[in-house]
Amino acid sequence: MYAKIKQEAYEANMELPKLGLVLFTFGNVSVVDREKQVFAIKPSGVSYDLLKAEDMVIVDFDANVIEGDLRPSSDTKTHAVLYKEWNEIGSIVHTHSAYGTAWAQSNRDIPIYGTTHADHLTVDIPCAPPMADEMIAGNYEHQTGYQIINHFEENNLDYRAIEMVLVGNHAPFTWGKNGQKAVYNAAVLEYVAKMALLSEQINPDIKRMKESLIKKHYDRKHGNNAYYGQ
Repeated sequence: MYAKIKQEAYEANMELPKLGLVLFTFGNVSVVDREKQVFAIKPSGVSYDLLKAEDMVIVDFDANVIEGDLRPSSDTKTHAVLYKEWNEIGSIVHTHSAYGTAWAQSNRDIPIYGTTHADHLTVDIPCAPPMADEMIAGNYEHQTGYQIINHFEENNLDYRAIEMVLVGNHAPFTWGKNGQKAVYNAAVLEYVAKMALLSEQINPDIKRMKESLIKKHYDRKHGNNAYYGQ
């Protein structure tokens, strides 16, 4: 019944170490089945070298285990909240990739400095602030999902256009229409984060990219008359 999303989640998870986005068992990918209202997610603490498709755990949108003998990722409740509240997400990735996490630990948005960033977004990659003490003391992983959602709502951000976020003092989350796109977004976030850091080191007075160039690069890939990468 769940073989398709288990396989997709497995394949997406296995891309994380290949792309240098995880260390040891850090990180996880989930893939949703909207019709069945469940998702497949990596089990907690299982080495990527030992991971198999059948190890993926099936969980509902209230983070209840539906199928699987292993314990699901410790971030499962965050994934569940995002799937429940944002109904156009097909897959979610969470990593502690070095450069993206460094920006998250610095509590900074990743500024849009160049065309690589603008090929994917017209705005800075947002960083949600650290959670309030009462949220941290409560159901922490559950509240992490709402910290992301609240930040998007408070800043009038569209999760369908901005498929990535940093959580302050924590790490990146990305999402997409499927596992492949969500992992792609995680890799893009990490690459852009690295380039932004290097750019600030080379030129501490660097300015945000001008709007006309942002629009040109985004529109040529995503606009009505897109021609780049088509």
